[in-house]
Amino acid sequence: MIITYYGANFIKLQFGDVVVGIDPTGKESKFKSGRFAADLALVSLNHKDFSGTDTLSFGDKSPFIINGPGEYEVNGIAISGFSSKSKYENADRYNTLYLVNLEDMKICHLGALSDTTLSAEAKEHLEDVDVLFVSVGGEGLLTAEQAYKICVDIGPKIIVPMTFENDGGKTVKAFLKEAGASEVPPVEKLTLKKKDLEGKDGDIVVLSSTLS
Repeated sequence: MIITYYGANFIKLQFGDVVVGIDPTGKESKFKSGRFAADLALVSLNHKDFSGTDTLSFGDKSPFIINGPGEYEVNGIAISGFSSKSKYENADRYNTLYLVNLEDMKICHLGALSDTTLSAEAKEHLEDVDVLFVSVGGEGLLTAEQAYKICVDIGPKIIVPMTFENDGGKTVKAFLKEAGASEVPPVEKLTLKKKDLEGKDGDIVVLSSTLS
């Protein structure tokens, strides 16, 4: 599996010929918008910063779109969506956090989460998460301190922070400080196989945005 970061909350997962886009940034968003063809699109929040699914269409190919809680299976991929809350841009909103099973790995994307406590249902399903994507700053979202606490509660093998602010990386640095990590050099992509997770316990990987 190859993981690529497109800024804001936008993540690309690719395994073989199958491509998944999570929280694609819309063309009208204040953030830069990437574009690629995807088989599946996951949307955590109905907002232009997270729901630009048209950017995942190319030619005759359009993604199957999931934009809410529930149990799904698409192209052999099992997806679970759990309801949570967000105060993105200081408005009360509903957020969906997603658990995706790929290549015998459990991938969790927390979306535009602002809840500091996960639901009992979510907690039950988020045991043994391999890779966790978490926003570490932004208006109405988790602070760096809150984001790290959520990460500790879930206990993933790998943590990938995401940020919403063009602040020179201040929010990511604040998150690393909470985690007791002085510096984590960014990498362009993260390539993972199940065997690569052996010995990992809350390891932080910082991905540089392809749109920087």
